[in-house]
Amino acid sequence: MPTPGPKQPVTPAYYPAFIDLRGKECVVVGGGKVAERKALSLLRCGADIKVISPEFTGLLEREATKGNIRLVKRAYKKGDLKNAFLVIAATSEGVINRKVSEDAACLVNVVDMPGMANFIVPSTVRRGPLTIAVSSSGASPAMVKAIRIELEAMYGKDFGRFLGFLGGLRKKVIRDITDKKAREGFLKKVASGKMFDVLRKKGFKEAKELVMKELENAKHKA
Repeated sequence: MPTPGPKQPVTPAYYPAFIDLRGKECVVVGGGKVAERKALSLLRCGADIKVISPEFTGLLEREATKGNIRLVKRAYKKGDLKNAFLVIAATSEGVINRKVSEDAACLVNVVDMPGMANFIVPSTVRRGPLTIAVSSSGASPAMVKAIRIELEAMYGKDFGRFLGFLGGLRKKVIRDITDKKAREGFLKKVASGKMFDVLRKKGFKEAKELVMKELENAKHKA
């Protein structure tokens, strides 16, 4: 008699992950506004995108003209997902979406039908290199939207600029602050709640100036 495996939760306990899609083949089935949104999101991540549909939005056609995506102008058929790393079914036809889900032997998302998918796309807030993802595992999309709006207000565009600035400063910090303890102290200070308050109340310029002052202080202490 086989040993029973762990009991599966009624609601999926999704594993959160940020996936590097650069150069990966991603297939979007559908050519409407939803498919457009999904394709453009994949494009921002550097994916190699193929969109399959009898018809496409004007924006999808323009992106194809630029060479950013490939369009296959016909109905979906078996074999279209060969070599795909990730698939999104975004048609308005449930039968087609189900077929895509059944054919996919990879990561597959079915728009508005999480039961047919093996991953869902969370609601996100993007600020430059900063990405904050929110999901309720399908329990309350309305609450997820409310949380996302709250996060957008809490983490404005200056947070993205500031994070980009810190990323560019990292090599200088490692070179100039040779003492490990002093360096760790500096890095914690510039990513503290106090610095967040400066960003929110005084903006990126003030926060940047404060960081450079802290860097000079840390160099002298090292």
